[in-house]
Amino acid sequence: MTFGKTIKMFLIDGDPSGRLTCELSNWTGLAYRIPRTEVKKCGDRPNLNSTGVYMLFGRNDDDKEAVYIGEAEEVYTRLQSHLREKDFWNEVIVFISKDENFNKAHIKYIENKLYEKAKATNRYDVLNGNIPPMPSISEADCAEMDEFISNLLMMVNTLGHKLFEEIKDNLDSTNSEAWYINAARGAKAKGVQTQEGFVVLKESRIAISIVDSFSERLIAKRDDLIHSGKIQFINDEYIVMEDLLFSSPSLAAAIVMGRSANGLAEWKDTYGKSLKDFT
Repeated sequence: MTFGKTIKMFLIDGDPSGRLTCELSNWTGLAYRIPRTEVKKCGDRPNLNSTGVYMLFGRNDDDKEAVYIGEAEEVYTRLQSHLREKDFWNEVIVFISKDENFNKAHIKYIENKLYEKAKATNRYDVLNGNIPPMPSISEADCAEMDEFISNLLMMVNTLGHKLFEEIKDNLDSTNSEAWYINAARGAKAKGVQTQEGFVVLKESRIAISIVDSFSERLIAKRDDLIHSGKIQFINDEYIVMEDLLFSSPSLAAAIVMGRSANGLAEWKDTYGKSLKDFT
């Protein structure tokens, strides 16, 4: 059973794009979202120099969303060093404990769990050079930290980053059944609608060739998926190697079929009814 949540945000400088704090009712955690350009102002936040974990958000050299996940016993001091040493990031989200109950082992445990979760969801390029080590803590402490992490994941999503969100986590409850395309040139795909768009599922097949009229934009998108290894040519078929999120059913259908397509008409259920029939 899920319950409603109350989240309180405070704009520190009265600017919605500036520094803010974020709190969840009945939770000891406190989140800060700070633009890179505002980090030096945070000397006025004494609790930022306590023990915590943080995520640096930006884009990598290929213009893909990227993140660095870290921990520190004095977070503000560490962030100042990152200003000098890491140039990819433009925003940081920090989590500390309002009751100052974190020790070094606690934050290393959280750091490791966040790293593993971010790698598993594969939404962002995780720029950590090494896997954060897992410390030895008691079973009781593990349970407490896991509960803290559960709320932390929700807060990161609330603050605009789907770093830890599985692509298929947010299925559209009104239309969550599977949809299919069986078409020319080997296109045979299965997909689902989510709150973010349309997901073509792993092991789907896309057309082995494209039509002459296929737009340059769509060719570039298809080529990028192939070159990144998300779609691979195996046994004379192009196979989808992981769930792929598209902004619309039409874009998903076009990539699958190798031609321009109206996704509302092309994606059909097992009875042959199209998405359009359900809108």
